[in-house]
Amino acid sequence: MKPEQKPAPAAATQYKTTKEIEASAKARMEKVIADLLHSMAGIRTGRANVGLLDGIRVDYYGTPTPLNQVGNLHVPEPSLITIQPWDLSQIGAIEKAIRASDLGLNPMNDGKIIRVPVPALTQDRRKDLVKHLHSVAEDHRVAVRNIRRDANDNVKKLLKDKLISEDEDRRAHEEIQKLTDGEMKKLDTASQAKEKEILELK
Repeated sequence: MKPEQKPAPAAATQYKTTKEIEASAKARMEKVIADLLHSMAGIRTGRANVGLLDGIRVDYYGTPTPLNQVGNLHVPEPSLITIQPWDLSQIGAIEKAIRASDLGLNPMNDGKIIRVPVPALTQDRRKDLVKHLHSVAEDHRVAVRNIRRDANDNVKKLLKDKLISEDEDRRAHEEIQKLTDGEMKKLDTASQAKEKEILELK
């Protein structure tokens, strides 16, 4: 699901003050940034990173289980991830789950530990990943803008209901814009840092 795809209906929460609206918008925007960071962790870079395997689920006795819940994950060197299963009988299932993912990884096991070499990215693959990153970042930008719109609508409603003055209305809109600009800057900084990692040649 895309972040904040379905904004909660405005009627669900009856705000009494502009401060409540601003606090709610800030909390929601911070969630969007946290979600972006989580989504970006799963995008490959030229370096091995356990976050890369976040999306993988292992069939653990019939239950799809996140990989980090069935073993210890380590990055002993820049181009290798190792997985030490807690239950050695699951080594085959873990290997199979990694092979089945769309990450293009080729795990090997020695009966005790799984080694996942992280191959260098081709130039084309890097471009594809940057395109994917841009699309993920844009989804999150839209989510932040949607939250700003909701907050502004809630402020307008307070003005319409004569619960705030026009000065308060203006100040709240300025605060919401300031908050939005700050969160957008965080989003852009995080996205640019990730893009640099993807394009970085070892």
